[in-house]
Amino acid sequence: MAAKQKILIVDDDANIAEIISLYLNKECFDTMIVGDGEEALRAFKTYDPNLILLDLMLPGIDGYQVCREIRAKSMTPIIMLSAKGEIFDKVLGLELGADDYMEKPFDSKELVARVKAVLRRSASQKPRDEETEVKSVEYPDLKVNLTNYSVLYFGQSVEMPPKELELLFFLASSPNQVFTREQLLDHIWGYEYIGDTRTVDVHIKRLREKIKDHEQWHISTVWGIGYKFEVK
Repeated sequence: MAAKQKILIVDDDANIAEIISLYLNKECFDTMIVGDGEEALRAFKTYDPNLILLDLMLPGIDGYQVCREIRAKSMTPIIMLSAKGEIFDKVLGLELGADDYMEKPFDSKELVARVKAVLRRSASQKPRDEETEVKSVEYPDLKVNLTNYSVLYFGQSVEMPPKELELLFFLASSPNQVFTREQLLDHIWGYEYIGDTRTVDVHIKRLREKIKDHEQWHISTVWGIGYKFEVK
């Protein structure tokens, strides 16, 4: 029998955490509940979860900082949970490397569906043991490597959150092809993101701040449609 996938639930509201755990247990997931950020970081090391459900408003270390520290050393999927519904909060969470963001209150069945979707996507992105294919694209003075999540720009390493890098890789992998914001949301986050397409605009803005226009290539805005990686 295959081992159960493990979900770390980080929420200081014990009632909400127990309800989430109950629904996930019914779907044959193993769960662990912790109530603050420091405990979450310790549990991450000892429990080794397949996915983390992370509340933002935690005592001590908040969810944003927990996400930063985990992302510095691991690509374990993270779904952020928060009563904050502002687009700024969603974008910030996604920029820090979260794979998904859900507003409270949420439907438990939808949460379970999102957990399964994120786990499926995470599994599909892992290279096979026997044929580790390096996924990278190269242009003059730019190399984007999706296998080890690195970007070299004029020979210098550029730090960027996973979603920014995935967006850059996706655009650069199809030069001169136009993608709508909806297509980019659907591909990068694996489903039609419930929220403003401004999420894509913010990520593009951040990319342009780090990767300036080159004489042979640049990220181009196609007004009224979306974006493309334009190569001359």
